[in-house]
Amino acid sequence: MKLEAINHLFREHIQKLSPYQSAREEFVADGRKMILLDANENPYETKVNRYPDPLQKELKSAIAEWRNVLPEQIFLGNGSDEIISQLIIACCEPGKDHIIINPPTFGMYAVAASIFGVALEEVPLQLDTFRLDVDAILNRSNEHSKIIFIPTPNNPTANRFDKADLKAILDGFKGFVIIDEAYAEFSTDASLISWLKEYPHLIVLQTFSKAQGLAGVRLGMAFAQSTVIQILNRIKAPYNINTLTLQKVLERLKEQETVKRQVEQLLVEKKRLIEAIQPIRFVETIFPSDANFFLIRVDDSQKRYNQFIEMGIVVRNPSKQLGCANSLRISVGTPLENDTLIKAFNQLEKSEK
Repeated sequence: MKLEAINHLFREHIQKLSPYQSAREEFVADGRKMILLDANENPYETKVNRYPDPLQKELKSAIAEWRNVLPEQIFLGNGSDEIISQLIIACCEPGKDHIIINPPTFGMYAVAASIFGVALEEVPLQLDTFRLDVDAILNRSNEHSKIIFIPTPNNPTANRFDKADLKAILDGFKGFVIIDEAYAEFSTDASLISWLKEYPHLIVLQTFSKAQGLAGVRLGMAFAQSTVIQILNRIKAPYNINTLTLQKVLERLKEQETVKRQVEQLLVEKKRLIEAIQPIRFVETIFPSDANFFLIRVDDSQKRYNQFIEMGIVVRNPSKQLGCANSLRISVGTPLENDTLIKAFNQLEKSEK
């Protein structure tokens, strides 16, 4: 697909939209020192009395170097949730267009589509392997299929998708292919950011909420062609990323050796957890994992979920999702937390002998 071919994927009135623009964008973003009398702020210094940089130039520059892209290929959102919503707003005409998802999958895609009155087409994963059904996806898509959302590694199943399957979808799907790499740091696969030059309709999402350890600051990233970023900038709130978030993420970017060590430790702990609960009789299946969590099938998921709650442990029960009956999704914690979880599994098994 040629770069100019993606323009028609955006809603016509969004392409014509005149965005709200603050008076200082032209001046503050290029570093000039100005007397700021344009935004009705309290002028007395509190360190956050001024609005943040609406273009996030300093942070985008740092992320661009980190991820080997151009700053103009980056959009920053208040978590990936905001970016998911903005993409649907930008591309999908309610009552006309639709998005495609592959259940079981991250629930926010369907929620966002529903909020904006956009139809949802579901093409389930192959439930014996949780692989993408490429032929079914391409057969189901048409000119109104504006977006397909594919998280890899997937949530809640924790497996990464085969790159040959992702390439086949990129080659055949005519809308935007959104690859959500929220758990990319835990996977052995390289990011698809390197595919952006080859596929103009590819958009890669990443986040600071998982491996980066900053879930509380809410920062998501979209990497795409500059044409896509320009549209997202046109419809975003003027100051969608706050000053404290910008500061904290800049600090975290300097701590990547710490992040690497934490990821390595979590992967070691995941292996230890899986090995420890493998012999538990009520654990029927432990599915392969490329993330910092794993999915298990048990005899009675609601019963086990409630038992863990009573023991002071919260796991996730995704059993209502397609193909996830009687399953629990377990995040990897600290070594001490994992010790407690292993002990809980063993206590439950002993209590039923």
